[in-house]
Amino acid sequence: MKKIFIDAGHGGADSGAIGNGLKEKDVCLTIALKMRDYLNREYAEQIIKLSRTKDEYLTLKQRTNMANHWGANCFVSIHLNAGRGAGFESYIYNGKFADKRSTNRFRNHVHDEIIVGTKWQDRGKKEANFHVLRESSMTAILTENGFIDHEPDARKLKSDGFLNTLAFAHTKGLALALGLKQRTSKKMHVIQKGETFWNLAIKYQSTVKKLRQLNPDVIPERLQIGTRIRVK
Repeated sequence: MKKIFIDAGHGGADSGAIGNGLKEKDVCLTIALKMRDYLNREYAEQIIKLSRTKDEYLTLKQRTNMANHWGANCFVSIHLNAGRGAGFESYIYNGKFADKRSTNRFRNHVHDEIIVGTKWQDRGKKEANFHVLRESSMTAILTENGFIDHEPDARKLKSDGFLNTLAFAHTKGLALALGLKQRTSKKMHVIQKGETFWNLAIKYQSTVKKLRQLNPDVIPERLQIGTRIRVK
């Protein structure tokens, strides 16, 4: 049973970066909660723990202590960037440590899935002396998900559909890195002429929101005949 610790950056009095009507702490929490839900729905044999599930302040030490005491197998810290750049980058600790090679392989899975899923500019796989990377006793990575002060990035971060895609990409990367087993209770539907998420939601006693969550890589307004989507 894999223990996955997801750290939603900032919180409470610490808003993190602010820009374009967004606060970093809020977007990070949304992504973390979506990751937890995707992991629990799509995969088996894992336990998820979040550093926070609401808007509250935690010190960096509290976050790493929580993960260390729990005995997590991996630590994933979610952040947004700022500083007039654009795109996505990820980090591991820049010091020397025994599992650095395997940590980098782990990071590669997550980083690559996010770039493929979001189509964001790839700013690279980097290293830094961040507390959450240095003081965690398990495989640890930190993701910087777009620039809050760059309007095109911020516009995406305001979209619930895009945040679904972003969270799902994190999830796919984690599943590959940890070898998680996918649940098999899926029901698929092949799109026919004239079908929309709205009439499919009625047909399968679901909601448009639920179908969007189940198919984060599908754009409802651009459904094509023959596309396979998940309905349950």
